[in-house]
Amino acid sequence: MKNYQKYTKGYYMPPERCTDWCAQDIIKKPPIWCSVDLRDGNQALVTPMSLDEKMEFFKLLVKVGFKEIEVGFPAASETEFTFLRTLIESNLIPDDVTVQVLTQSREHIIKRTFEALKGCKNAIVHLYNSTSVAQREQVFGKSKDEIIKIATDGAKLVKQLAEEDGGNYRFEYSPESFTGTEPEFALEICNEVIKVFEPTKDKPLIINLPSTVEMSMPHVYACQIEFMHKHLLRRDCVQISLHPHNDRGCGVSDAEMGMLAGADRVEGTLFGNGERTGNVDIVTLAMNMFMQGVDPGLDFSNLPEIKSTYERLTNMPVSPRQPYAGQLVFTAFSGSHQDAIAKGLAFRKDHDKKYWDVPYLPIDPADVGRSYESDVIRINSQSGKGGVNYMLEQSFGYHIPKNMRESVGYAVKNASDRAHKELLPDEVMKVFSDCFINIDTPVTFMHYDTTNVNEGVRACVTVKYNGRVMDYFGVGNGALDAISNALITNLGITYSNLQYFEHALEEGSHSRAAAYVGITDAVNHKAWAVGIDNDIMRASVKALVGAINKLLTKGEKEFGE
Repeated sequence: MKNYQKYTKGYYMPPERCTDWCAQDIIKKPPIWCSVDLRDGNQALVTPMSLDEKMEFFKLLVKVGFKEIEVGFPAASETEFTFLRTLIESNLIPDDVTVQVLTQSREHIIKRTFEALKGCKNAIVHLYNSTSVAQREQVFGKSKDEIIKIATDGAKLVKQLAEEDGGNYRFEYSPESFTGTEPEFALEICNEVIKVFEPTKDKPLIINLPSTVEMSMPHVYACQIEFMHKHLLRRDCVQISLHPHNDRGCGVSDAEMGMLAGADRVEGTLFGNGERTGNVDIVTLAMNMFMQGVDPGLDFSNLPEIKSTYERLTNMPVSPRQPYAGQLVFTAFSGSHQDAIAKGLAFRKDHDKKYWDVPYLPIDPADVGRSYESDVIRINSQSGKGGVNYMLEQSFGYHIPKNMRESVGYAVKNASDRAHKELLPDEVMKVFSDCFINIDTPVTFMHYDTTNVNEGVRACVTVKYNGRVMDYFGVGNGALDAISNALITNLGITYSNLQYFEHALEEGSHSRAAAYVGITDAVNHKAWAVGIDNDIMRASVKALVGAINKLLTKGEKEFGE
């Protein structure tokens, strides 16, 4: 591409080696979660949510388990102000939930923010000002000392108004555009704010270090966080918070590495909504912990409902490939994947396994409210025998014999290929039925009789063939063998290697039976068919006649020959 020369790194590495975080391989406990859906998420919508929609979204966040929720920027608009006042005056904030409000470090905005907070039981006042080189030089035209004064003046006013109000307030400070700020200056300004707020262990100060614009690879952000973690004043009275954006597509990695580097808290949104490429996706972060055996402290056990509510309230679609929540993320179309998943699920059931390790499925879809039948195995022209037969068994109760599965798989995938579309379970069943069940042309089975004789069993089978009803006779070592011999003798057809399987389709004395018959003709062409009947013997004869019909017509190449 042209013009790449005009770009250079806009970030700054710490002045010392900060790589202790590399020695860890897992996040052992969840951070303090803070949802910013109602602020960062809402302001990024083409049509921001109405008051009623924000109310519903707030209740969703509480239900999921968030204990800290940023509800808006009360001084930014009347809607934001009214929303917070409604939450407070209608007593809609649970006692164990703390609402967070955002304010710039400007006197009139801070005062308006406290007007909105009047009577709030528990609140975090989130103060910020920009600190990056680009913002200092291009937007504010101020020196480092002047930028520090903006932060400390705002902190003093916030602290004063909180004391005058007497409410239960905690405080948060963000050096906005932290990732474009020299780490030494970010540390200096945060420490000056810490001196103003004088946090305690009982009321820790939140120092939020946002990747306002993602400017580096995730390991750089982790090093920046570790530097702050090691050098912030009164670290035992400070919670380091992360607020990653996703400009480089690494928001989740930034957050995970930042937690390894010492962060205590994460601000983000459901499904990563937010300005530009969005905020970090808390669903993905939480579920990444879950899949490594860590309780994330948030409840995503009904992810389809959460996703549906989110899409309705925001008018933002969740990508089909969104981790954990996307429509297709547990779906296997590939034949080899389907086969491995089906075998893995069967192995897990047969061996009563404690830990989850099914191929291609990092977590059990059922743990987030997904179903195997509709989500995991889906059928198109790329599918194979494993997936097709898994669907027929799970959805319709057909236990296809192993040697027959390839025939069924080819029939279904060829149908999908001709239609140029995915086949839903009922469509798969229709292909299976049309190609294999009770095939009655050109030979139509009508009825049979058997008699025990010295040679074994003598059978009379009545069929309709070429427009005529005829009785054929044969002898064999069993009823099906005798009927088979009768048909071979009278239809002028030769086959061998008869394979037979059967099972009940339903429970109870009047259940239907499924019989499966496979035969091979003189040129090694294989034919399989299925017979369905309330009587297992009649089902068996129907299956045999169906397989013979397929050999007589040779209308289908069983193995894609």
